[in-house]
Amino acid sequence: MPLYLRSFWSTVPVLAIMGLVLVATSSQAQVATLLAPSGTLRASINLGNPILAHKNTSGQPDGVSVDLATELAKRLGLPLELVVFDSAGKSVEALSQDKADIGFFAVDPVRGKDIAFTAPYVLIEGSYLVRQDSALTRNEDVDRAGTRIAVGKGSAYDLFLTRDIKSAEIMRAPTSPTTVDFFLNQNLNVAAGVKQQLEMDAKRLPNLRLLPGRFMVIEQAMGLPKTRSPEARIYLQRFVEEMKSSGFVANALKKHQIEGAVLAPLVSVRP
Repeated sequence: MPLYLRSFWSTVPVLAIMGLVLVATSSQAQVATLLAPSGTLRASINLGNPILAHKNTSGQPDGVSVDLATELAKRLGLPLELVVFDSAGKSVEALSQDKADIGFFAVDPVRGKDIAFTAPYVLIEGSYLVRQDSALTRNEDVDRAGTRIAVGKGSAYDLFLTRDIKSAEIMRAPTSPTTVDFFLNQNLNVAAGVKQQLEMDAKRLPNLRLLPGRFMVIEQAMGLPKTRSPEARIYLQRFVEEMKSSGFVANALKKHQIEGAVLAPLVSVRP
């Protein structure tokens, strides 16, 4: 073969590889723009759910949701800005008001009006807490006339119980971490919340106990504004499934010593 032909064909694999890289880079850059138009990935972090986020010993946001946000920004090649809130309601508002690009939420149809959810990545339980001398012994006993239930305003269990409770009265605390204090200060009958948070409160405060079992399963997912493009939604959905299948979520739960949260099953993502 003539030298000039050998030289030409020897460059073809290199050119092909470069072309694939350029396509992948272009596609990634496009998705990054669709997900984070400002050029910075703004992640809404809710500290009201200790299963997913908390402040570390340095006072900085940490946890499973922070790990996921960091990995997503890394893959998109974008700087990350954590937009931190003390309640789920405020975290949801951040997306609806375009103050954040992605967030970490319990899936709920009310929130689904403005937020496009991925499939869940972890499942956690919602439980009831009562005083030690309470006559309530079962979850089924709670929904009765005269029972007053403390919930974190705008939380997943607030939204769920608002639909589910028929006879009891729902009393809303300003933020989720203070639900049990609100329950005690207002002399209410029941506090509803994430099981692990209630367990910590029961250890922190005397004469409290959890009712056995759960009143709901909370599906924790990632979400983005519904105003974002279908391409952005699909990318985020696939990202979550990869984080589950690769062991990233399971390792994050182990790293942050989270007990009681179950890895959600894998789902297929359709275009």
